[in-house]
Amino acid sequence: MKKIFGLFSVVLLLTACKQKKIIVYSKGPAEVNTDAKTITSKDGTGHDEKEVLLGSSNVTYKIKGPMGEGTIDLPGDGLFIVNAKPDTIVGGINSFGDPTKQKVVSQAELKLRIDSMVALLEGKNASEANKSYYLLPNKSARISDNIKSMVIGPYHRMRSAEKVDGKDPEVYRFYTLKEFREKIEEMRALTVAQKQ
Repeated sequence: MKKIFGLFSVVLLLTACKQKKIIVYSKGPAEVNTDAKTITSKDGTGHDEKEVLLGSSNVTYKIKGPMGEGTIDLPGDGLFIVNAKPDTIVGGINSFGDPTKQKVVSQAELKLRIDSMVALLEGKNASEANKSYYLLPNKSARISDNIKSMVIGPYHRMRSAEKVDGKDPEVYRFYTLKEFREKIEEMRALTVAQKQ
């Protein structure tokens, strides 16, 4: 009986432990050394993503990459994005619904979305409270308590996500500044009246 109680206690303790997950964006491969608490990236081609699960404690990592060296703090638990790219990354929470249903967006709503995106492009309104982020190179941000949130990095073209337990999933979408500007221009093109 004591063995069963002891085993139950260990299982309960392990499930109560919180974790943190970091997703490192880099241009070319990045190396995350959890023992030395370092993130190293070299300039390369393309886009690379590396996910690492860590314990819940407050940790500080040294980061070294194409934009020099820095220090990033990763306090507590949750999901963090680390930008080891030489580019700024922007993004935030997104609504990905049923791909078979289309929502009609009014011109006024489209213009509000564009204004919001332009503000984010300028680094305004970016915060965990707003669930929008403007990440300079060698910086990090905590984006969610939920380490199982879906994160879509730059250059991915995902348009929909399956429901989880009947609910829309928690999805975050990130872009390079170049991609984000192109997205804004695509949306602006939709605000122009069609010629007949």
